[in-house]
Amino acid sequence: MNGASPLPDPIELIALDADRNIRRRYSIVVSVDLFGVFIVEKRWGRIGAKGQSKRLSFDDRAAADRHIAATLRRRNTAETRIGVAYRRVQAS
Repeated sequence: MNGASPLPDPIELIALDADRNIRRRYSIVVSVDLFGVFIVEKRWGRIGAKGQSKRLSFDDRAAADRHIAATLRRRNTAETRIGVAYRRVQAS
């Protein structure tokens, strides 16, 4: 990976609405395995619960970036779907 651009920082999103008891989280982490394949791991669920996760592999960085962009576009529609928007928080 000499000369390659660095991997993006982890993305952490939360959607909170205390009145409606909505406490959701969504995270995206990108890594590269030993074979140079890009791994995008997504985790989501209720804050404080185990939640769910999914790992997808991509042969190149551009494909991984396109998938992340599509995922973030879907998260941006949360306000119309669940009634509260996700907001980005500092990854821990």
